[in-house]
Amino acid sequence: MLKSFLFILLFGLAASASASAAAPTITAEKAWARATTSAAATGVVYLSLADTGPAGDRLVGVVTPVAAHAGMHIMVMEGNVMQMRPVDAVDVKPGERIEFKPNGLHIMLTDLKQKLTRGERFPVTLDFEKAGKIDVEVLVLPIGATGYP
Repeated sequence: MLKSFLFILLFGLAASASASAAAPTITAEKAWARATTSAAATGVVYLSLADTGPAGDRLVGVVTPVAAHAGMHIMVMEGNVMQMRPVDAVDVKPGERIEFKPNGLHIMLTDLKQKLTRGERFPVTLDFEKAGKIDVEVLVLPIGATGYP
């Protein structure tokens, strides 16, 4: 009887520890995109990332069914010219918040498969080195939107 109790107790503790170890430490919030016209071939997604874990993580990829390609980019000033550059990965340090925002870091959608319509939502999957794939729902705001409501 005591052996059964100890087994159940140890099994329960092990299951609890593995569940908490597997809990994601990355959160993605306030994901949004601007609406596009029917002729638009590109779109942009903005969001906020935070890591509540002790070790940090790295965003290494992005996919979405609404575009043939999705990739991370950053806007930088070179002299008086603003340029967009691809970003291979984004480090998210423990306790840090990374903002994907207009005129900065963003997710570029190319070869859109559909118009992004105000009020609709679409999925984006973020791929992290440690946390794996995290699905995010993106809210489409008006064409001139400057931030999440």
